Amino acid sequence: MTNDEHALIPKHVAIIMDGSRRWAKAKGLAVYKGHERIAKVVLRQVIEHAKKRGIVHLTMWAFSTENWQRAQDEVSAILMLFRQALQANVGDLHKLGVRILTIGDLSKFPADIQESIGKWKELTKDNTGITVTFALNYGGRDEIVRTIRKIVAGQKNEEVTAEAVSALLDTAGTPDPELIVRPGGEKRLSGFLPWQSEYSELYFTDTLMPDFDDAEFDKALEDYANRQRRFGK
Repeated sequence: MTNDEHALIPKHVAIIMDGSRRWAKAKGLAVYKGHERIAKVVLRQVIEHAKKRGIVHLTMWAFSTENWQRAQDEVSAILMLFRQALQANVGDLHKLGVRILTIGDLSKFPADIQESIGKWKELTKDNTGITVTFALNYGGRDEIVRTIRKIVAGQKNEEVTAEAVSALLDTAGTPDPELIVRPGGEKRLSGFLPWQSEYSELYFTDTLMPDFDDAEFDKALEDYANRQRRFGK
């Protein structure tokens, strides 16, 4: 990749992983099979391709605060995938030089999942190949409410600035995404990174997340490369 080509690649790409249930239903499969394909196949492919293209930060929304409201059997299947499929990938991701981070309120998850996530993060904390952040039990309003609580709890009559707020968000230390991609056909952010997405470019595709392959990823990156970013100027 030339210097000019590298300059057109966003440093941080965030993906709203949508469409897994519709993918499964269209194929006559149980709903959880769409989630399973993402966990066992698609995640690894997307991460490897992001690293290959020179992306430094990749954030993937895996479970929202609203997802708890789904049918209990689907939620249970997703939690089992966290225990099995994602755990099976950690060793390979570690070998790829992936540093794993999370955003969201992990306290809502069962203790064994919280413990496993902590181990993933500790194991990969010194890796420098690419930083992959999984948004787990994440909701944009929830993040902002939790941040406000931190501000109120630590208030010392200091000025509240945008920088101070950013430093208390789940994403503190991670640059805002230049590009947010949503597979699945919907054209909204649904509360994903509301503070951090202020100047993000948005890319929507009808391709469902279980079918989101390297070629689809490249279409999003090509679209981004052809845009002019003015930041309100």
